[in-house]
Amino acid sequence: MLKQNLQLKLSQKLSPQQIQLMKLIQLPTIAFEQRLKEELVENPALETGKEELDNTDDYESENFEDYDDYDSEKIDANEINIDEYLSDDETPDYKYKTDNYSDDDEDKTMPFAATVSFHQDLINQLNTFILNDEDRMIAEFLVGSIDDTGYIRRDTIDIVDDLAFSQGIYTDEKNLERMLHIIHQLEPTGVGARDLQECLLLQLRSKTPTASVELAIQIIEDQFDAFTKKHYDKLIQKFDVSREDLRKAIDEIEKLNPKPGGAYDSSSRSVEHITPDFTIRINNNELELLLNGRNNPELHVSRDYQEMLKTYKDSKDKSNQQKDAVQFIKQKLDSAKWFIDAIKQRNETLLVTMSAIMQYQEEYFLEGDETKLKPMILKDIADMVGLDISTISRVANSKYVDTPYGTKLIKEYFSEAMMNDQGEEVSTIEIKNILQKLIEEEDKNKPLPDEKLAELLKDKGYPIARRTIAKYREQLDIPVARMRKKI
Repeated sequence: MLKQNLQLKLSQKLSPQQIQLMKLIQLPTIAFEQRLKEELVENPALETGKEELDNTDDYESENFEDYDDYDSEKIDANEINIDEYLSDDETPDYKYKTDNYSDDDEDKTMPFAATVSFHQDLINQLNTFILNDEDRMIAEFLVGSIDDTGYIRRDTIDIVDDLAFSQGIYTDEKNLERMLHIIHQLEPTGVGARDLQECLLLQLRSKTPTASVELAIQIIEDQFDAFTKKHYDKLIQKFDVSREDLRKAIDEIEKLNPKPGGAYDSSSRSVEHITPDFTIRINNNELELLLNGRNNPELHVSRDYQEMLKTYKDSKDKSNQQKDAVQFIKQKLDSAKWFIDAIKQRNETLLVTMSAIMQYQEEYFLEGDETKLKPMILKDIADMVGLDISTISRVANSKYVDTPYGTKLIKEYFSEAMMNDQGEEVSTIEIKNILQKLIEEEDKNKPLPDEKLAELLKDKGYPIARRTIAKYREQLDIPVARMRKKI
């Protein structure tokens, strides 16, 4: 039996403009500059530079709801109120600017040298070997199978199959091993290894033979598992050596590079420069916040497009072609007006959010003492500025701030609160710094277990459970006590 009924439903839905605004807020400075360039290319109604005429359109009273018909259904040209686009109200251009830098500031850039890639360097080294055509193709295929850390992390049988299917080269594992031996002669030593054990052995065997090197080779070859687990007493008993002899052998192993490709990559890779989104300065013991807008141009709506609308309005006979043109012009003008407003709202959101963070952590930003960092979560800032937590997260997760004490990711200033023995709330950042210092100062012959670290922190006034110590240690990327042991 069919039944019809009417149901009312209330729901919230983000408009396309609101979604785009959220994306703009999330973009860091460099990505935002790129987004500006893309919009300028895509929308001819949006222009940069100062207005040639004295008056510009006043968009300050517009809201995002005014642009609901942007990119929506086609509107009859006769229904368009052209006067809305021909306003003579003046809007000062500073309202669209976020450039806090003087024209005299130097925009210093650093040139980067052109470098040869890691894999190309290996191919160049292969040219020094006399190989027939098939062997060279196999060798180059093996080089292509090496990852950025310098390893071939595939089984030889799989490589044999790939050579047959993709290159039409039919070989066997024995011949592939022969070619791998050639790859292992390339620099840096250890490249082309299939696991860490083989990588270390290749490097040790290339060293000048000494008693320590020979012992190191035996340890890696026969007792690799015991070595990785730092069972030093077992190694002393197994090889019947003194503790001093074992220490010298381990010193030889610790000099090796577990990621031979990584060393080449780090030396040839272009240095990544962080462009801060905010700058905090101290003037007369007062904090000053600046938003980075050095490469953001002044934006305004194209005067030519407005003249086109005026011409359409003044014309007596309006053809269908003119009506289609005015619809296109309206769409582009709406888009330009919305984008200018969106940039303004983005800048206001960034400034008000960072200003709240700066006020919340004022004592730290004035003194630079990390113990002055207060516990701070996203909700604290959201309540201060009246914005949603997700908006605060978008600002904090991808933006950097330049302070007198260095450039940091904003989210690093957020932390949870812990209670000390005096009932005061302290930041977990402070506790992690103390924990890291305790581990740095420990006796590496007898590293401190988590239980002992918990006791030491309790003595300093921070009653923390062992499992919390383990969590903080993992967040600091510090291994367990047994793995920190040195002989």
